[in-house]
Amino acid sequence: MDIKIIEGLSGVLLDVALAVLPLLLFFLIFQIFFLKLPKEKVKTVIYGFIATFIGLSLFLHGVHIGFMPIGREMGKVLGELSYSWIIVPIGFLLGFVATIAEPAIKVLNKKIETVTSGDISQRAMLLTLSTGVGISIALSMLRILLGIPLLYFLIPGYTIVLILIFMSKKGFIEIAFDTGGVATGPMTVTFILSIAVGAASVIEGRDPLLDGFGMIALVALAPIISVLLFGLVFNRRKGSEQTAE
Repeated sequence: MDIKIIEGLSGVLLDVALAVLPLLLFFLIFQIFFLKLPKEKVKTVIYGFIATFIGLSLFLHGVHIGFMPIGREMGKVLGELSYSWIIVPIGFLLGFVATIAEPAIKVLNKKIETVTSGDISQRAMLLTLSTGVGISIALSMLRILLGIPLLYFLIPGYTIVLILIFMSKKGFIEIAFDTGGVATGPMTVTFILSIAVGAASVIEGRDPLLDGFGMIALVALAPIISVLLFGLVFNRRKGSEQTAE
């Protein structure tokens, strides 16, 4: 095995240990003084920490040796094509698929379905978020191709958010802003951002620093808008059903 791969894995293991061990320590303190869970439950929690440590270590190691390099190379290839516009629909597709695969999105959607007693299904939220993220990444790729400043997207976007807030119910406002943070997870940041930076590095007149970055800001914005719009449709439909009854 390549020595660089081994060194990289050891660094990842240390980083994950520093992230997980404090959480384990807090759990043990609460278990001793407050929770006092039965032994079987404690064993299950400890097993969860071990599984998390192993899974997160392997994922981050894979990101460093696979996701980021291949994403950057894909971006360069797409950016050098004579029909480089293809990066826009490809960006939408990648954003849509990456959101479906995002672990944190699945956890959030499950919690939303549980709290709302099934009124808002995981499937509906996943489709809403995936579409929003896909559109945001497509716009990011279009921004790279045309050299459009980031503020030309952010200012109108957050203006729309402010308008929608006054039209939405509080529950959907809280959900919307949480989804904005969750959508910018490891799948998007590691793979798709690498594609954007790679494309910006080969497209004439583009700067990887100025044009390649900024995509995450749009990814954080798009789910907020999509969820608030979903909330308006959901509340209107629910109101119509109640009226019909």
